[in-house]
Amino acid sequence: MIFNETISVVLGTYNRFPFLKLAIASIRKELLNFSPGYEIIVIDGGSTDGSLKWLLKQKDIITIVQHNRGKWHGKEVPRKSWGYFMNLGFKCAQGKYICMLSDDCLVIPGAIKNGYDLFEKKLCGDEKIGAMAFYWRNWPWQKKYWVGLTLGDRMFVNHGMYLSSAIKEVGYIDEETYGFYHADGDVCLKMWHAGYKCIDSQNSYIEHFLHANIKCRKRNYENQIQDWNNYLRKWEGIFYNKRNFDEGGWIEKEFHANGRICKSFRYYWWLFRLKTVFVKIMFKLKSFICTILSCKS
Repeated sequence: MIFNETISVVLGTYNRFPFLKLAIASIRKELLNFSPGYEIIVIDGGSTDGSLKWLLKQKDIITIVQHNRGKWHGKEVPRKSWGYFMNLGFKCAQGKYICMLSDDCLVIPGAIKNGYDLFEKKLCGDEKIGAMAFYWRNWPWQKKYWVGLTLGDRMFVNHGMYLSSAIKEVGYIDEETYGFYHADGDVCLKMWHAGYKCIDSQNSYIEHFLHANIKCRKRNYENQIQDWNNYLRKWEGIFYNKRNFDEGGWIEKEFHANGRICKSFRYYWWLFRLKTVFVKIMFKLKSFICTILSCKS
């Protein structure tokens, strides 16, 4: 494949319609007048909340649908890994760079453009850069933004950019070893192992809303321990040594974003809090009623 000069923005989604629209709007705003050009690729896991209907009307979005839940011909649809879904987008991306984002994030103006400029500068200087991490935070709890260090204290990408030719060279994301977690760290370690560096873009920031689609996130968390153990086994003796406690960490930095950026998140934050309070009240009411009935019996 010959990659062109565009940026391919790739994100997966499942039943996060309100957040997906906000994320796409922030991407469009960021790249509206981006002269090298861009494409947006969304991989949908079979959403039932209106996401698909909306996506198919967006003429600037390449939509890939891979149903990952429910039944077909009376049988449960086999679940695919996060890596499988992302690779669908990565392998059809035409851009020189792939920008990987989440469907529950907002692009702070300048993030992608600054990342692109830095990537171009580094490559022109003959540096072997394969990936570039953007700083991000979980809004509204975190005040500072951070980028992650994984095994061997190597930097990896949560949100950020990959050099398309580099990710192709290392065989894309591992689809078999991980269900959902740590495949992003793994693909960056594969790049490190191939001689590429992963660096941070000091002027690229992303806002992430942690509580989008809690049920889906909870199911993903259940697989985290297994994914982590698989991760350690795969890289033990290469980038991981039990004795060195080199399991990574976070690099934090201050940045004061325009308060209006997260304004669109606030409605959903209050909705989440009200829902949480309502669930607690109903639980206490149920317990109270059960106690009364028990006393009467």
